[in-house]
Amino acid sequence: MTVHKTADISAAVAAENAADARFATPSGRKAFWRATLSCWLGTAMEYADFALYGLAAGIIFGDVFFPNATPTMALLSSFATWSVGFIARPIGAVLFGWIGDRHGRKVVMIITIILMGASTTLIGLIPSYATIGVWAPTCLVILRFTQGLGAGAELSGGTVMLGEYAPTQRRGLVSSVIALGSNSGTLLAALVWLIVVQMDPQSLLAWGWRIPFLSSVLIALAALWIRRHLRETPVFEQRKAELEAQRAETLKQAEPQDTRSFWQRSRAFWLMVGLRIGENGPSYLAQGFMVGYVAKVLMVDKSVPTTAVLIASLLGFLIIPLAGLLSDRFGRRVTYRCFCLLLMVYAWPAFSLLDSREPAIVIPVIVVGMALASLGIFGVQAAWGVELFGVRHRYSKMAVAKELGSIISGGTAPLVAAALLSYTGHWWSIALYFSLMASVGFITTFFAPETRGRDLNLPEDAA
Repeated sequence: MTVHKTADISAAVAAENAADARFATPSGRKAFWRATLSCWLGTAMEYADFALYGLAAGIIFGDVFFPNATPTMALLSSFATWSVGFIARPIGAVLFGWIGDRHGRKVVMIITIILMGASTTLIGLIPSYATIGVWAPTCLVILRFTQGLGAGAELSGGTVMLGEYAPTQRRGLVSSVIALGSNSGTLLAALVWLIVVQMDPQSLLAWGWRIPFLSSVLIALAALWIRRHLRETPVFEQRKAELEAQRAETLKQAEPQDTRSFWQRSRAFWLMVGLRIGENGPSYLAQGFMVGYVAKVLMVDKSVPTTAVLIASLLGFLIIPLAGLLSDRFGRRVTYRCFCLLLMVYAWPAFSLLDSREPAIVIPVIVVGMALASLGIFGVQAAWGVELFGVRHRYSKMAVAKELGSIISGGTAPLVAAALLSYTGHWWSIALYFSLMASVGFITTFFAPETRGRDLNLPEDAA
């Protein structure tokens, strides 16, 4: 397996790359910008959904769905329902990844946006525990599961589509649009919540919390309209043409038997899992658990962590493309490794400083955490993930690997952190947990290949 590391090799690949060939035409550039907008909106939808839920879990869901629990147990219960969405994500990744690799990226992108949009909107219509009792959290769990099914393929689908559309020399920058989409969703969620939490407590509890969830339908409809007019990616079209040409020569030709060991065949998959753990766990601790910890445990005014998420999201429009450019300039591996190292160090002073309860300290701490874990590192991961896999099973392999890593880390991180806090009564255990997940990503970078500039039509994985 050849991995392209130098600019000269990258340029040679670019000359015959399917994405570069299409981008050279006016219609190809138009299709590229439409796909970019579509992926941006879709990822914004996904992350608005999850950011809305994360903020709601930390701020209001304990009172709405678990009113009889103590503050710590209410937080634990809210993040337990959060984790259900992550359990569903690998299932969605397997199902929709299989469809995406066989029938194209476009059809999956349409299905997932419908599934996520409907689920999120319906969450805003669930009656409270005071109205229907235990059925309220039950409905919440069911809708979180269906939301997770769609999200399991949405992020990877958008990442694959952008990576396969992007010109080779700018793949890191273009792929980082996926992270910009996630940042836009987080920004929108924080902005809406910042407005909503200004309401009086009674109105917020009664109906105000529903506004963010119901308004998400607008993004879903816009993304759906654009995706209906999308063209399939140039990489998938070339792959489809090659398969049709092979079938024209012979009715059925079995592929040569793969004699590699299980580790050799699945190495790229497990590398993606490790990279995902190093990013997703710290990310959801920074933008999910920390918000709940500050608002519900430290009893800081709810607008303080919401303001921090808003500021971080605004800065993300600079941080994310910068991370993508750095990965184009210096390589995916070294850039990712630096972010993981910074996260390993960040956790300990961060939780110590949060205990000050001072808004002037709490806000920068959350902003820095999100800048590293939710923005910068994610901006690098997008292109690297696409380049790690061959064209045959790129969608399904990457989707399942990402969601497996996500459920091990991000999906359970707020729940585990809340349990650790309940058991130890101190933040040191959470800081240790944070650092351990970041270290998994750091160590994985030493086993992963540098893939910058790789030809995405190669059938075999990069590792």
